[in-house]
Amino acid sequence: EMQLVESGGGDVQPGGSLRLSCHASGFSFERYGMNWVRQAPGKGLEWVSHISASSTTTRYTGSVKGRFAISRDNAANTLYLEMNSLTPEDTAVYYCQVDLGSSSDPDVRQGQGTRVTVSS
Repeated sequence: EMQLVESGGGDVQPGGSLRLSCHASGFSFERYGMNWVRQAPGKGLEWVSHISASSTTTRYTGSVKGRFAISRDNAANTLYLEMNSLTPEDTAVYYCQVDLGSSSDPDVRQGQGTRVTVSS
């Protein structure tokens, strides 16, 4: 059974840091690009960052560029998101996401999420 399990969320003060993890199982993790997405309270899902299967390409949404870093360890089937200089606007549930399908027939899966709350 395919699973994505996020962890590492919590409460943090503005300016603080957190490192999120996503452990993958049940599919060939090393073959797929991975995404982090987030959902702030009362808002829709927002794409945050992408990393290619071999880590050669990373992309970020504008609001997190220079503050967040995505990485992966294919040997450990784990995706990471290092988050620095956090602001209250980063408060959200963070999900890791993978598309196991194709561009013509997507099959997007995500985990249960990990909550990040940035507040003083």
